[in-house]
Amino acid sequence: MIRVKMSKVLLTAVAAVGFAGLFGGTLSANASSKVNSYIESHNYKPAKVTKSIWSGFPKYKYRHGVGKPEGVVIHETANPSSTIYNEIAYMKRNYNNAFVHSFVDASHIINIANTNYLSWGVGYPGNARFIQFEQIEVHSKSAFAHEIANAAWYTAYLLKEYNLKPNDAAYDGKGTVWSHGSVAKHLGGSTHTDPVGYYASAGKKYFGQKYTMAAFYKMVKKYYTAMGTTTHTKLTTATYKTVNQQAKLSSTYAKYYLYNHVKGSNKNAAKQKWSKITPKVGKTYYVDMTAKKSTGSTWYRIRPSKNSSKRYWVYSKVLTDVQDVNTSTATATTASADSSADSASATSSSDSSSVATSSSDTSAASTSTSSVSASN
Repeated sequence: MIRVKMSKVLLTAVAAVGFAGLFGGTLSANASSKVNSYIESHNYKPAKVTKSIWSGFPKYKYRHGVGKPEGVVIHETANPSSTIYNEIAYMKRNYNNAFVHSFVDASHIINIANTNYLSWGVGYPGNARFIQFEQIEVHSKSAFAHEIANAAWYTAYLLKEYNLKPNDAAYDGKGTVWSHGSVAKHLGGSTHTDPVGYYASAGKKYFGQKYTMAAFYKMVKKYYTAMGTTTHTKLTTATYKTVNQQAKLSSTYAKYYLYNHVKGSNKNAAKQKWSKITPKVGKTYYVDMTAKKSTGSTWYRIRPSKNSSKRYWVYSKVLTDVQDVNTSTATATTASADSSADSASATSSSDSSSVATSSSDTSAASTSTSSVSASN
């Protein structure tokens, strides 16, 4: 459970690895923990990280600088009736009181705030030191085991991404893996003890044995070791904006590619054939979204016609003469011609499947962001 922030003045004082055979061999997280043993015996594969960065959160650096967290704090919401999406929506509405970087449940790991900057979840001084994520309370044996697997893997993933080694802070207040309770005990800032109570009650209810932070830490070390020396792709961010524009295909378009997502923003981002949009230099295409990467480059999401279901991302140099569309006087001739040519293929299952479908592409609000790593 997050801690309502203190004054802002005080507060400011990787691609995932594969999991085949992760629990094989001689590695053992903790034979005495029924939850850990259950996870190992079922060889659970943690959820993929969904990047759904919201630009509305404030950006204050950690005490050692931007991109320099010192560890990870694990929370739980203390709300037995909520869902991960309800919690995210609530946090966006109330971020001035508190917010965390990510949310985890049995089937999701959703990153909503840039982990290179601090969040407001444990009060002073912890906010300026740690990445923080919340767990949603789940209600079955399988769901709890999946959630623990997701949370432990995500903790290890973050440690790897920021070149931090696992170190349980529960005993001496010095380490990289913290419960909110450990932060409160050793650093102050709140009196919260989560997720200790939730772990204990859910473990007892579903496995007949209380689950502990010590057992969770063993799972973190397990995942961290399994990741080996695999390096994470350094992620950058892109800010998305919904637009209503038209542009023409440039004479240099063939030097670049179509993509189903902004290049590098999604594990499944892939090049697409130009034939999918019947390319022709000077032809008008419709732009419904832009993406501005932190590296400075701009990307456009285009449609071959105004109402086409086919949408692809292109680097800015693919287009020329990008202009806003006046909806009351939009050129009907071009729209009509393009729409007619496209209507026959718009329902193709192969084309429809290549439409950008990530949360960062299809549901991005005018200021939503996602992580990307392309050089363009």
